[in-house]
Parts: sequence; C-alpha cells; structure tokens
Amino acid sequence: MQAILYSLQMMHRTLSSISYIVAFVLGILVLLIVYDATARYLFSEGSTALQELEWHLFDVVILLSIAYTFEQNSHVRVDIFYDKFSLKTQAVIDMLAIVMFVLPLSGLIIYIGFDFVSMSFLQNEASSDPGGLSQRWIVKSLMPLAFVLLFVQALRKLFQTLQRYKTL
Repeated sequence: MQAILYSLQMMHRTLSSISYIVAFVLGILVLLIVYDATARYLFSEGSTALQELEWHLFDVVILLSIAYTFEQNSHVRVDIFYDKFSLKTQAVIDMLAIVMFVLPLSGLIIYIGFDFVSMSFLQNEASSDPGGLSQRWIVKSLMPLAFVLLFVQALRKLFQTLQRYKTL
C-alpha cells in the first residue's frame, strides 16, 4: 500500500513538472507565431521550417497536456446529469469511464503508436515540403509517451476514486 501511495505521488510530481515544461513551450510557441506573422505580413518573409516548428510545438503542448488535464479534472465532460447524481454514483461513473474508455483507448494508442514511431524513425521521415523539418519521429514519439502518461494517470485516478467510493 505504501508503494502504491508513493508511486501515485511521484506521478503527480511528474505531471506537475511536465506542466511547467509545457507552459514554457507554450510561451516559446506564442513568441514564434508573433515573429512568423510579423515577418510574413510586414516583410514578406516566410519559412516552411518555422511554420512546421510551430506545428510541432503545438503538438508538444497538446500531447503533453492530456494527462495533466485529466489529473486536474479539466477534461471535456458532458455533465447534464452528472452533477445531479450522488457522489457515490459519480464515483461509479468515473470508475466505469476509466475502465471502459480511458484505459483501453490509451492502451490501443500506445500499442499502435510504437509502430507508428518506429516506422517514422526507420524511414528517417522528413517533411515533404522544401525547407521543411527532418526527423519527424521525434515529435511523433510524443504520441505514445502522452498516452503512457494518461494510462498511468488513469490508474492513479481509478485508485483515488475507488478510495473515495469506499468512504462515501
């Protein structure tokens, strides 16, 4: 039990650290977009690599935010009825959603994602646009990583919800 609690706390710390990295990347992305738009519209200068870098940084922000958003309970939820249910019913719905949707979907994306990244790496995939970025496998590797983090966070949330259910 102590080991489980320790690993749950480590996951929280990991996601908190990643959230600071994502916030930093988001700041860089904003500056990059401002620079790119200014260069393009005021000086008629543009760069394919710069535009692709914006897309890649956007991927970093989105993919590495999934597990943190789930941890903070800030994900999109259709809660027309959810708020009206008792806390015990809400806990059951949360546990069912994790077991039936989050964990299987995460597992599937992790499984498919490793082949996706491997193929990109083996082919040395690069942008098809002239002047585009190379080594696309780097940004593609964030996909399985993001869902590994989500999978572990879902297990953490499942354990916490089960504990909460027992006390209700």
